[in-house]
Amino acid sequence: MGGITRALISVSDKQGVVEFARGLSAHGVELLSTGGTARLLREAGLAVIEVADYTGFPEMLEGRLKTLHPKIHGGLLARRDDPQQEEDMRRAGIPPIDLLCVNLYPFAATIAQPDVTLDEAIEQIDIGGPTMLRAGAKNWQGVTVVVDPADYELVLQEMEQSHGGVGAKLRYRLAAKVFAHTARYDGLIADHLSRHLDDLEKPDDFPQIITLQLEQRQNLRYGENPHQRAAFYADASGTGLAHAKQLQGKELSYNNLGDSDAAINLVLEFAEPACAIIKHGNPCGTAIGRDAADAFARAWSADPVSAFGSVIACNRVIDAGLAQAITESFIEVILAPEIAPEAAAILARKKNLRVLAYGAPESWRQAGAWDFKRVRGGLLLQDFDDLVEDEGQWRVVSERSPSAEEQRDLRFAWKVAKHVRSNAIVYAADGRTLGVGAGQMSRVDAARCGATKAEELGFSLQGAALASDAFFPFRDGVDAAGTAGVKAIIQPGGSIRDEEVIASANEHGIAMIFTSVRHFRHG
Repeated sequence: MGGITRALISVSDKQGVVEFARGLSAHGVELLSTGGTARLLREAGLAVIEVADYTGFPEMLEGRLKTLHPKIHGGLLARRDDPQQEEDMRRAGIPPIDLLCVNLYPFAATIAQPDVTLDEAIEQIDIGGPTMLRAGAKNWQGVTVVVDPADYELVLQEMEQSHGGVGAKLRYRLAAKVFAHTARYDGLIADHLSRHLDDLEKPDDFPQIITLQLEQRQNLRYGENPHQRAAFYADASGTGLAHAKQLQGKELSYNNLGDSDAAINLVLEFAEPACAIIKHGNPCGTAIGRDAADAFARAWSADPVSAFGSVIACNRVIDAGLAQAITESFIEVILAPEIAPEAAAILARKKNLRVLAYGAPESWRQAGAWDFKRVRGGLLLQDFDDLVEDEGQWRVVSERSPSAEEQRDLRFAWKVAKHVRSNAIVYAADGRTLGVGAGQMSRVDAARCGATKAEELGFSLQGAALASDAFFPFRDGVDAAGTAGVKAIIQPGGSIRDEEVIASANEHGIAMIFTSVRHFRHG
């Protein structure tokens, strides 16, 4: 059992550190500390030896140099079971340090700030902290190293049960945690500095080496299917679904999380009150409205059959009226920036309903973020499809220009189509989807599927707008839309058969816009 007689405490996150130090002191442990931590402990009435007094070497370089000293690192690195090392320590007058409590400068929190400069980020790169942590963790057989405030109580409990010692099993566990922590810290630094290389030398857009630093949020019951294991991890951005707050309901599943992300990304396309209903990664109903309740009612009516057991997101606060409407249907997950207190009380009646608040919409998208897709043996990397389009660049290519009402419907349908699996066709009118053709192998099949869905739901496509995520390779899709009554189409254009497609639009009296932007979504 590793007895503890001397501890070095130097923390950036001071949560719980006074209580921890008080517990160590109660076991007769001598406390060494630095700077702000030493002041905090001293103000709490604890006897503390400043590291500068302990080493005989004053802090310098505005605090950059304070713990990089043989008396610190010798005390951490010396093996307790090696007579030669013990003799080296005795001759040098270096006593052992048995416990190290360190957490690092807040680099992750610093780079999460939207306007952080490169110099500000660099100043938060800890040097002494990681060096001490690695030294102590390497020598785990003789040193207890604590990097996480959540482990303070665990260490004190073991010392209480073991008369001031910490067992090898816990020391090893804490050492492994240290190396995971420092690896994540170094990875964040490498990743952030790589993103700023173009400030200095204008290299390729993407770094040669990618490091991912992700922290487990929860183990999931299973993945897409019950035979697949799964877990949910969060990055250090402080934004997005991983940082949303679940207010009630069952544990989120793998599929819930994927659909929730899709739902939020879709509603955040709209400045107006909007609601998106997602099923199996695709929107089955999307609408804008006077308020969130109106948008929800209109989106639900767009396809109530598919909406059963769906994931739903709004881009406005959920109030009592909307909460009441939600509880009248079977929904898996509801997401909004915020849930009003009176709405929360109503939603609580549905105990299994998962309710999440995802925070301010403007914080959702992270500048410079990357979109990843795993493939066997590697990773695909791209920018998120967060392009803000200039509608002034859209071109009317048909003989007839769209009316103001058709323009609004085209704009709405285009935003929805961006979030539908390709091949994607969206029919819409009056700020609501009427039919969605998703994930078909041919575009004409997607057009037919969307039209069939609208017909089954009792919607007329007379005068409706259509959006296609990519160009029509043949005129057959436009012919199918024209036959169904569509009067306006928006698509990227760029096919070698564009002239045939435009001719079809003119024959059917359809106004057609080319955006010159494609929104494939292959999953």
